[in-house]
Amino acid sequence: MADVIDYRIFGNDMQIVEIELDPGESVRAEAGAMIYMTEGIQMKTGTGGGVLKGLSRMLTGESFFITDFSQSGRSKGQVGFGAPFPGKIIPIDLIEFNGTFLCQKDAFLCAARGIDISVAFTKKIGAGLFGGEGFILQKLTGDGLAFVHAGGTIIQRTLAAGETLRVDTGCLVGFEESIQYDIAMVGGFKNALFGGEGLFIATVKGPGKVFLQSLPLSRLADRIMAGYGSNKGEKRSLLNSLLDQ
Repeated sequence: MADVIDYRIFGNDMQIVEIELDPGESVRAEAGAMIYMTEGIQMKTGTGGGVLKGLSRMLTGESFFITDFSQSGRSKGQVGFGAPFPGKIIPIDLIEFNGTFLCQKDAFLCAARGIDISVAFTKKIGAGLFGGEGFILQKLTGDGLAFVHAGGTIIQRTLAAGETLRVDTGCLVGFEESIQYDIAMVGGFKNALFGGEGLFIATVKGPGKVFLQSLPLSRLADRIMAGYGSNKGEKRSLLNSLLDQ
């Protein structure tokens, strides 16, 4: 059984979740996510269940190691964890999702002790071979609170039985286990080459809840690199002009 923890979320676009721990309670987090902790909090870094557990997290883009933060004092303690890029922190009560929630790789931020973090593979291995997002998912299992991070604006959709939604693979944050999930290549030669949406698209089918994000990390990184390359070219042109004078 997972520890019962309290929390507060601060901020708008660069959020922090503060976990309050009673004596003896613990929260586990991705290595490097911690921002601050109060006196009495003890850190213990490990694989979280053996070498295979560490390797499975590496497949989902997480660190090989995971850190447990435990309150060893006699009073309440707090630990703050920060989002890695602009977006929102989403609290997931696994009891509301029948004990299992699937989310995009790199989405996991922290969870109460007792929550298991493992890897889940999709059916379409081609998406993994050609760089499609969503080939490898994180699987959160337990009966407590977990926190995932998503970029930009977050939309929660509740799909009826048989209702489908087609989503850019990077914009799909997570969904409950009752959702049927598949990845397929974008149809049409021109769509694949010039559509700008990538080679793969995800299809989710209800019943169940789905979380979407407007700004996946991959899209943000592409925009930054494009802007960097453009500015670099402009600087070179300016430098060449100055040297020619």
